[in-house]
Amino acid sequence: MGGRPGAGLPSRKLELVMGRLAEISTDAHMPGPLIDAERRRGRGALSRRSGRYEKESREEIDDGWDSLDGLEALKTNVHVEKPRSIITKNDSPDVGFDRSINPYRGCEHGCVYCFARPTHAYVGLSPGLDFETEIFVKEGAAQLLERELSAPKYTPKVIAIGTNTDPYQPLEKRHRVMRSVLETLARARHPVAIVTKSALVLRDLDLLAPMARDGLAKVAISVTTLDPRLARIMEPRAATPARRLDAMEKLAAAGVPVAVMTAPVIPAINDDEIESILTRARAAGAREAGYVMLRLPLELRDLFSEWLVANFPDKARRALSLVRSTRGGKTYDAAFGKRMTGDGHYAWMIGRRFEIAARKLGFSQSSMKLRTDLFQPPRRGPQQLSLF
Repeated sequence: MGGRPGAGLPSRKLELVMGRLAEISTDAHMPGPLIDAERRRGRGALSRRSGRYEKESREEIDDGWDSLDGLEALKTNVHVEKPRSIITKNDSPDVGFDRSINPYRGCEHGCVYCFARPTHAYVGLSPGLDFETEIFVKEGAAQLLERELSAPKYTPKVIAIGTNTDPYQPLEKRHRVMRSVLETLARARHPVAIVTKSALVLRDLDLLAPMARDGLAKVAISVTTLDPRLARIMEPRAATPARRLDAMEKLAAAGVPVAVMTAPVIPAINDDEIESILTRARAAGAREAGYVMLRLPLELRDLFSEWLVANFPDKARRALSLVRSTRGGKTYDAAFGKRMTGDGHYAWMIGRRFEIAARKLGFSQSSMKLRTDLFQPPRRGPQQLSLF
């Protein structure tokens, strides 16, 4: 991997390392104040950068009187969110679905590269450490889903879950929102495609296996690296690579179609593992494979740059240069057709490597289609009779 990770450095020394950010990244802002390493142990982001909608920002500053000594480690706070609807629609040509469900807002896995981080700005919180410590649980998600599925004009299409935040993040063990949503979909015989990097998905094999036998379910496991040390730096509270591969094997053995997602491919950090990840995943029973180039929209650009310089100071300049080479000289290009795979020589090379390896290993060249003809709308409650 090269470069000694800096996540455990004392905060003052880490601030000096972060001072290099202006030299290395031409389009990143100056680094914000970093939270002390001991307080953020087990977290991905290094700071609480304010969201783009905030008029004010607050910082923790050591005034020399040891005012920050003795502060507790950051804890995960749970908030109840009561949405009016649960199925989210999209019209993006870059993804293979037009509707999805997100049981949670924010994710405790703490993946520093997560493109969903900027969404925390919508609720006045930081896409940085708040995204992984202030988690919103969508209460009543299953009841909302049942109501929406029973609407007279509802037409069944595959619902994707896990495309924004992970539905099987640690909080799911206690809150079981994903479990309740999956139970509703199973009763309605509705197709579902799940993306996760958690072994907790195995808890729901009793639902997924019967649905899969009827062509109603498939699961994609995200594997970014096979190196547990690197995984802990990138995804501090997600399952280890070994546990993800084990989950693939058990899902496949139960008859659940499994795919592997090498996402994201981070230049100079994990791009050398594409072939080895695909090889191990194929051996574990994965039949489909996909990848996504690193995306750095909005606040994520600076959050990722902080993390990169702190953990890989000797690779940061090259990594950010390669990222910009895939996005027309910027760190992000939102144009359809380029968001997922990038553009330019480096992106082309990654794409060809992935395609050659996937074909050589025997991965399916097309995505499995789930059935929609078995759908049985939930029974609606008593309705007022029409007078005519």
